[in-house]
Amino acid sequence: MAAITHLFVYPFLFSLFRTSITQDTITPTQSIRDGATLVSAGGSFQLGFFSPGNSKSRYVGIWYTISSEIIVWVANRDAPLNDHSGVLKVTDDGLLVLLNSTNGTVWSSNTSKTAENSVAQLLDTGNLVVKDGNVDEPEKFMWQSFDYPCDTLLAEMKLGWNLVTGLEWYLSSWKSTDDPSQGAFSLRIDLRGYPQFVAMEGSKIKARGGSWNGLSFTGHGVRPTPVFGYEFVLNEKEVYYEFKLRNTSVFSRYVLNPSGVGQRFGWMDRTQSWELFSTFPADRCENYGLCGAYATCNINNSSICACLEGFLPKSPNHWGSVDWSDGCVRRTPLECNDGDGFMKRTGLKLPDTSSSWYDKSMTLQQCERMCLNNCSCTAYASLDVRGGGSGCLLWFGSLIDIRELGEAGQDLYIRMATTELDHLEKKRHSSKKKRVAIIVGLALSVVGMTIVALVSYIWKKNVINQGTKERSSRKDYDNEGGKEDMELPIFDLAAIANATDNFSNNNKLGEGGFGPVYKGTLPEGRDIAVKRLSKNSGQGLNEFKNEVIIIAKLQHRNLVKLLGCCIQENENMLIYEYMPNKSLDSFIFDQANRKLLDWHKRINIIRGVAKGLLYLHEDSRLRIIHRDLKASNILLDSNMNPKISDFGLAKSFGGDQVDSKTNRIIGTYGYMSPEYAVHGQYSIKSDVFSFGVLVLEIVSGKKNRGFCHPDHHLNLLGHAWRLWIEERPMELIDELAGDLFTLSNVLRHIHVGLLCVQQKPTDRPNMSSVVQMLSSESLLPKPRQPGFFTDSFEADPSSVKHTTCSANKFTISLLEAR
Repeated sequence: MAAITHLFVYPFLFSLFRTSITQDTITPTQSIRDGATLVSAGGSFQLGFFSPGNSKSRYVGIWYTISSEIIVWVANRDAPLNDHSGVLKVTDDGLLVLLNSTNGTVWSSNTSKTAENSVAQLLDTGNLVVKDGNVDEPEKFMWQSFDYPCDTLLAEMKLGWNLVTGLEWYLSSWKSTDDPSQGAFSLRIDLRGYPQFVAMEGSKIKARGGSWNGLSFTGHGVRPTPVFGYEFVLNEKEVYYEFKLRNTSVFSRYVLNPSGVGQRFGWMDRTQSWELFSTFPADRCENYGLCGAYATCNINNSSICACLEGFLPKSPNHWGSVDWSDGCVRRTPLECNDGDGFMKRTGLKLPDTSSSWYDKSMTLQQCERMCLNNCSCTAYASLDVRGGGSGCLLWFGSLIDIRELGEAGQDLYIRMATTELDHLEKKRHSSKKKRVAIIVGLALSVVGMTIVALVSYIWKKNVINQGTKERSSRKDYDNEGGKEDMELPIFDLAAIANATDNFSNNNKLGEGGFGPVYKGTLPEGRDIAVKRLSKNSGQGLNEFKNEVIIIAKLQHRNLVKLLGCCIQENENMLIYEYMPNKSLDSFIFDQANRKLLDWHKRINIIRGVAKGLLYLHEDSRLRIIHRDLKASNILLDSNMNPKISDFGLAKSFGGDQVDSKTNRIIGTYGYMSPEYAVHGQYSIKSDVFSFGVLVLEIVSGKKNRGFCHPDHHLNLLGHAWRLWIEERPMELIDELAGDLFTLSNVLRHIHVGLLCVQQKPTDRPNMSSVVQMLSSESLLPKPRQPGFFTDSFEADPSSVKHTTCSANKFTISLLEAR
């Protein structure tokens, strides 16, 4: 790549003369006109007017005195002047203003402070500041250019966030060498989960430098040197990265060029030129998510992407064609309940931390226990590698963007099923003995051949016997139209009839689109729920088969467990674990039962459903889209823990599929996403929309469809949105849930709910982000208008009734829990 010195060339006319103001400050009685410059006290930087490249437009900028073609900051980057009549002034109120030939304001700084003696000063760090008199403390500056970086990061300039004011410090590229306006690329600190350094193209991550581990970003090796020192600050007020020069006579800068490449340069006095020290991204392995989930990238291998041990390519055909984006999936599903352990991998760039959680005070052993006790936790690592390691970093959801770095990398502990860990251990042990086995085999060829033949005979015999057993124990489902192996116990019709007292109405729990559901008790005393396909059901044999095939392969604490099925004498039944508290809608929409759901229970239900959906979307063998998530399909166990049920309409996606379309739109209006209801298009974001509706229903205790209010005709989504934009979201909170809650926590759940029901699928977060947002205190993006915020599409005109609505008069007088 060409040196940066050729990127910024300015065709100043020889006839013009640039005059320098000897001092480094200007006051309200002074100004800088086009052709004059301001010089910092040490002579390192100058400020004045310039034209970039082949452009004739004029801008106010700051550049190095030793290298005037290198512009490090531009004031009016998006508002150029068309001639040489520009004037830069500082007002009595402390504002920097750039005026044109008619005294019109082209650009100005902003400040909420007032000054008695305004002064603008160019510091020897390259920072242009506005202050009151001789104040030198940075925190007392009225305004500073370091708060508004352009494409260059200088020493002592911050990259990150002021969490108090919401100000973000980030680099943004020029559009071109002729145009300093904001381009498509940016370098930022991503606040989701544990903060990390990312390169963005628009709203998408292009490359990821990784999270800070106490010494450096895990994927962008910046380590202290005799010349540079680095600092990463993370507290309740600020999150930022900066570098400092140990020798102030050295010049160094980090620039994001118009093509999106970050480059660090240092000035070499001997050659009087800039030397390129590093680039980011430096190679193909730094392309974000190149190898997909659960895979590593190694630029030195012939095939740079490889699945982690215990994982297999999700799309083998694509993988063989060097398209690795689908990543890998587990060979053995997680077991969760005391059936998992961890595989240690060393020398890695840690995965994307946008769906992570962290604690600075925990030990690595405490970190392991916390991860093991949470079924959604997929990996853990030390937060800080200094001094043997400290702190805890947990991942939830898929592990993405991992790279092999060798000694420069870090240890990562990846959650695996114990059976898989045992298999890998045996494989490694076997590999160590392979050479010895070959030598012994050669020395004892006759004995070895005999042993091989004997083992082969025994193995074949076992396979034949096992096949015979499986065929004798499995019912032939092909006669019912299904060819997939169900891998489920088959219940006898007589046993089910006996358990339900011959399907007595006294045992009937309810009825849905599939048919009636009965409570039953098996001879050993176990309670079951029997879902019986009705002959008049709107859902038929296809939905029955679909539910059997899909849910039989799923295991998660927040999914209802399918115990078996019954296919006999034209009967089709599914047998589930019994949920004594029935479904969520029987509580949340019932005036009396709503009082039983305090905020602790409601938040536990919301988060449990979120974790169940995350498993379906990202951690199960296939990507599962439920398509009918609603309150009546959330069952509650004896401890009020939620379990997602009813997979009759669910769809499974292969690794090469992210969305689909159908002409048969089935589901439940009120929970159905706009793109599915209108166009038949569904994806994981369709489930996210349904989840958002569910969250707002749980918080409010009101149904989305059929919601009424005396002041408007909006549904629950529209009502929630109206309260949000009017800054009255607390009025949405159900008064029957009691007042023992932290308001900020409940408002956070409303915020997440609104993010999930946004009109465009691309605006909605995925479930890994949702789980992280619900369990952390990270900043959340602003929600946009929800889809279907009125009942105009959803309502059946024949069912509309004119009702009198009572207003919610609930008020909050206490902001925190008592």
